[in-house]
Amino acid sequence: MKITAIETLGTEEFANVVWVRVHTDAGIIGLGETFYGAGAVAAHIHDTLAGRLIGRNPLHIEALSKEMVNLPMAQSSTGVEYRAASAIDIALWDIFGKLCDQPVHQMLGGLCRDRLRIYNTCAGTRYVSSTNIRPVSNWNLGETSGPYEDLDAFMTDAGALAEDLLDNGIDAMKIWPFDPIANETGGLYLNAEQMRRGLEPFEKIRKAVGDRIDIMVEFHSLWNLPAAKMIAKELEPYKPMWFEDPIRMNSPQALAEYARSTDVWVCASETLGSRWPYKDMLDRDALSVAMVDLCWSGGLTEGRKIAALAETWHRPFAPHDCIGPVGFAAAVHMSFSQPNTLIQESVRAFYRGWYTQLVTAVPRIEGGYVYPMEGPGLGVELKSDVFERSDLVRRISEI
Repeated sequence: MKITAIETLGTEEFANVVWVRVHTDAGIIGLGETFYGAGAVAAHIHDTLAGRLIGRNPLHIEALSKEMVNLPMAQSSTGVEYRAASAIDIALWDIFGKLCDQPVHQMLGGLCRDRLRIYNTCAGTRYVSSTNIRPVSNWNLGETSGPYEDLDAFMTDAGALAEDLLDNGIDAMKIWPFDPIANETGGLYLNAEQMRRGLEPFEKIRKAVGDRIDIMVEFHSLWNLPAAKMIAKELEPYKPMWFEDPIRMNSPQALAEYARSTDVWVCASETLGSRWPYKDMLDRDALSVAMVDLCWSGGLTEGRKIAALAETWHRPFAPHDCIGPVGFAAAVHMSFSQPNTLIQESVRAFYRGWYTQLVTAVPRIEGGYVYPMEGPGLGVELKSDVFERSDLVRRISEI
C-alpha cells in the first residue's frame, strides 16, 4: 500500500479546524484533524510534508511519525509542525484500523475498560469557533442561546449549572472564572475584590450541590507564579479535583514550586508537544495528571508514549478535548486503550452541537460516561454535505 495523495479541508465557519485526508492506492482514506492556524498547517502539509510522505507505506506509522517531526524547526512544541504531523498521524491510524476492520482502540492494544467517566468542560456554543482564541475575548458571551451555554452559566449561576449536570449524570465539571481577572491585571496580581469575584462560582457550586460534583479549575497559563500560588491557597477549601495550567508551561522548576505549594493535583498540559517536556516535568514532580491533546502533541503515536511515560511515574493520563469532532474521537480511542486513563474531557455544547453538523458519528455519552467507538478505524467520517459547503477551503497534493 502506498500514499497517493494528501488532502486538507477547512471551512470559514469553523475556521480553527483543519481536516486531513490521506489517500492510498488501496482505496482506503484516513481522516485526521488538528486545530488552530488552519492555513499555516495546510501550507506546511502541502509544502513540506506531502513530498516526504507521498509514495510511502501508510502502515509504517512509527517511521512516518519520525519523518514528520524530525525537522530542524519541529522542536517538541505544539507549533504548526507538530499540529500538522498530529493530523496526519491520526489519519494513518485510521487507515490501519480500516485495513484490519478493527477500531483504532483495538489497534492500540484493545480496551482497558468498558466505559469511562467524563467531565464537562463548561464552554459555550461558539467558544473558540473563530480564529480568535485569546482568553476572554473568545468567549462570545450572550451571543447565542443554545441549550448548553455552559460558559455563560458558570459565570452567572454556577450552582444551577452544577445541578443540571448532575441531573444528566455528569459529576465533574471544568470552569475558568479567574480568566477575566487575569485579563484585567496581566496575570500579575489580584486584589481582595477580584479574588472574591473569582471564588464566587465555587461558592455557588458547593452551596447548591455540596461535594457531589468534582470541579477542575482551568487557568490557561495566564498567571505568574506568586499570584497563581495565592489563588491556589484560596481555592483549596472548595476541594477542587485539579488545577490546570496555572502558569506558562515553559518552566518545570516553577511548576514544581507551584505543585509543592498546594495539596490539589496539578494537571499539565495540552500545550506541550511530544513526550520530552512531560519527562522534564515528571522528573521534577511538577505534575500529577498528564493531559495531552493528540491533535497538537504528535498524534496517537506520541500520545500513547506520553501515557506510558506518565504511568512509569505512577501518574494518571487525561486526554484533552476542546477542539474538533475527529480529535475527540481519537482521544476517546486513546483513552480506552491506556490503563492509566483517569477521565475523558468532553464539551456537551460541542458533541451535542456543532460536532454533529460535521461528522457521521460522535462518541456515545450517557449518564456521565463515554463508551467505545464502534466500526473500523476511528469510526467517524466527514458528512457528505461538508464537501458541498460554499465556504469549504480544499487543497490536495498528489503523485
